[in-house]
Amino acid sequence: MTFRMNGRGAGATLALALFVALHAGAAAQATTQANAPTRTTEPLEPAESLEGNYLAAIVAGAGRDLGAASVFLREAIKGDPKNNDLLERGFVAFLADGSMDDAFRAAEKLVQRDPSNGLAQLAIGIRAIKQKQYQTARNHLQRGGRGRSADITATLLSAWSYAGSGQTNRAIETLERLKGEPSYNLFRDYHAGLILDIAGRKADSERRLKAAYEAEKTTLRLVDLWARFQARSGDFDGAAATYGAFDRLLPNHPIVRDGLTRVAAKEPLARSVATAQQGAAEVLYGLASAGNRQGDEAAALLYLRLALYLDPNHDLAVLTLGDILERAKQLDDAVTVYNRMPAGSPLASNAEIQSGLALEALGKSDEAVKHLETLIATRPDDVDALSALGNVYRSRKRFAEAADTYDKAIAKLASPGRSNWDLYYFRGIARERIKRWAEAEEDLRKALELMPEALGRERALVLNYLGYSLVDQHLKLDEALGMLRRAVELRPRDGYITDSLGWAYYRLGRYTEATRELERAMELRPSDPVINDHLGDVYWRVDRKLEAVFQWNAARDLSPEPEDLVKIKHKIEKGLEEAPSANAAEPKADGG
Repeated sequence: MTFRMNGRGAGATLALALFVALHAGAAAQATTQANAPTRTTEPLEPAESLEGNYLAAIVAGAGRDLGAASVFLREAIKGDPKNNDLLERGFVAFLADGSMDDAFRAAEKLVQRDPSNGLAQLAIGIRAIKQKQYQTARNHLQRGGRGRSADITATLLSAWSYAGSGQTNRAIETLERLKGEPSYNLFRDYHAGLILDIAGRKADSERRLKAAYEAEKTTLRLVDLWARFQARSGDFDGAAATYGAFDRLLPNHPIVRDGLTRVAAKEPLARSVATAQQGAAEVLYGLASAGNRQGDEAAALLYLRLALYLDPNHDLAVLTLGDILERAKQLDDAVTVYNRMPAGSPLASNAEIQSGLALEALGKSDEAVKHLETLIATRPDDVDALSALGNVYRSRKRFAEAADTYDKAIAKLASPGRSNWDLYYFRGIARERIKRWAEAEEDLRKALELMPEALGRERALVLNYLGYSLVDQHLKLDEALGMLRRAVELRPRDGYITDSLGWAYYRLGRYTEATRELERAMELRPSDPVINDHLGDVYWRVDRKLEAVFQWNAARDLSPEPEDLVKIKHKIEKGLEEAPSANAAEPKADGG
């Protein structure tokens, strides 16, 4: 989906997009969530030299601080304004950071020097669409790069430029040129239906939108737009059926819940795409979503910035961009994006929740709790907000408060369904940690009961936590071992779960099997202090005492929990008692 560039330095620009926007290299990958890189909030002082600003930009990129990278590249460009490669790097950094005025200025200079620079031509074309200069937009789009991704982008955007000019037939003729791949049919019918709807050609619009929906009934945006068309046409039963089918597939999505409520009240639903600018934003959002699903997050980031420039109220684009920034550990930037969510959107609560969780990931726990409590005060029945607050408490080991918050969330459920399994899982963890085991076991079993079998990876976590806890208390051992073996089958590359199985064998005195599993866990997670500690224990039991002390020393140096550190130091000095203690270990917080 990348809009390819053929000019000098194009490869470097896309590499920078990937590097600056999403990847921080080996050192940054090792950074933990507690000290995740964030946007610089202090005023930045530019370096005194071109080289200094360039190197500072590279360091900022490695720290995933797009704002700082933009500042230093801006200064570097001032120091060497004729350096085309530097200008390209700055252009992509400005665009990735959402500094649109700087990005457009850089794009103008780039296309003067290299008219084949496709990304720069795209950006200028998008600006022209925003300004309703549709012929200018088409001129720039036609000068861009060539190739599958560039062609589909330019064709779809050119069609919307014709729609903006009132040339509906020309817009449809442009879309009809999209042929050759099955995926093109979906884009063609979808955007043709939207353009025809705006033009008032209802029958033609219905035919094209229905064809797009029938081809892809699992895409939320298509579902919502088709249901909205049905409701505006007076077919409220049809709209309810469209939303209902998706709700059975993915229960309780806010957009679908809102649609079902409005359709039940027979409210006509407004168009989500009513202008050429919104239509062009829809093109960019759709291509960004496709790229994001395929792992092309750097290009998705750039497309989403352009989409929101055209349509700042595109709620799904806001949420998707925030999610990409969050996953890239650009947490301050993610919070800024989430705060752009339109207040009246069904996704407003989701954005508020994600903003609170991002604050927690930044280590701003008090601010995160206050943020979520404020949201809950305005939405007391919001189960997702209560769950998020419980998760913040749980991550901070405030397990009693977490359990109480999960109680409130579960109390709001009219009838617990498949999508609520995680509430019971998390409450089970919190209850186990405050020594309310009987209730914890009940919750963990309820989570397994509700959870669809298809969620194999998630199921492994619940099986692991429940099985590990049972073994640790010497309860229902045969069943517990079966749970742990099944968890390992579901997630064979998860070192934590493999460690749980090994530790279960250890607690049962089956040291040969314990050694095998714990050594494998070490291969999967060599830097985990708990796994090193467990392996040391089993080595001691099988009379490999030098190796045991080595593993305990490694565990000591890997920053274990304070209470574990005391036990580890004692073992280094004294070794183990003759038999394993019934309280030798605590279950890990998330069942692995």
